Amino acid sequence: MSPALKDKVAIITGGGRGIGRAFALRFAAEGAKIFIPDISFARAESTVKEIKAGGGEAAALEVDISDESAVQKMADRVVETYGKADILINNAAVWFGLNAKPWDAWSTGEWDRILKVNVVGTWLCCKAIAPLMVKQSSGKIINIASDVWKVPDARFFLPYALSKSAVYTMTQSLAAALGPSGINVNSIGPGYTVTEATLGQEGHDDIFTGVVGAQFIKRKQMPADIEGLAVFLASKDSDFITGQFIVVDGGHVMV
Repeated sequence: MSPALKDKVAIITGGGRGIGRAFALRFAAEGAKIFIPDISFARAESTVKEIKAGGGEAAALEVDISDESAVQKMADRVVETYGKADILINNAAVWFGLNAKPWDAWSTGEWDRILKVNVVGTWLCCKAIAPLMVKQSSGKIINIASDVWKVPDARFFLPYALSKSAVYTMTQSLAAALGPSGINVNSIGPGYTVTEATLGQEGHDDIFTGVVGAQFIKRKQMPADIEGLAVFLASKDSDFITGQFIVVDGGHVMV
């Protein structure tokens, strides 16, 4: 059986670490050519080296997705490198370094940064890459949202939770706008996942205890738990699925 994504070009923002890195490695194993825009070139290049060591093809570029000119440069570089874009995973977001706190304890600077990257940055990536997909009358856009805005504890990560609910709305809007051009737009809502970001948060052990206790599947979520759905949504097997928000969190949230 051929790999599910053979010869596809996949752009995976924030692929230098965490869930994005897991996507990049899995998509490469499924035959895709990987392009990794990341705020840290060193991290992105590290993932690229792993992919190449395994016989895959990948390239990296330092990109701040909240900077429109940088995002357009990303789109231009993808075309220069691979000539097309079949898949866009909007994974990059402000999450690393955030800690739980009361709803009214966030600064306006934090609100601005989180919304500029998580919402506007996701929109900018779609805006830059969608025209490439329109030209070929096909493409898969996968937005990484979260289950956090569906739970009461969202109040402890309020700006982040609201940014991810905006990604949910954006997904439905873009699915309607781009569907006639043959482009599928869906979103994935991971739960609280073991990554460098969560393990660096204050009180993460207590958070995991509460989250796992609320799940039907009683273990911590790992990046690998999300990979399979992402591959499915990027493959031809999902050609008639669009505008959907699919939660992967062990049953913590029932949509």
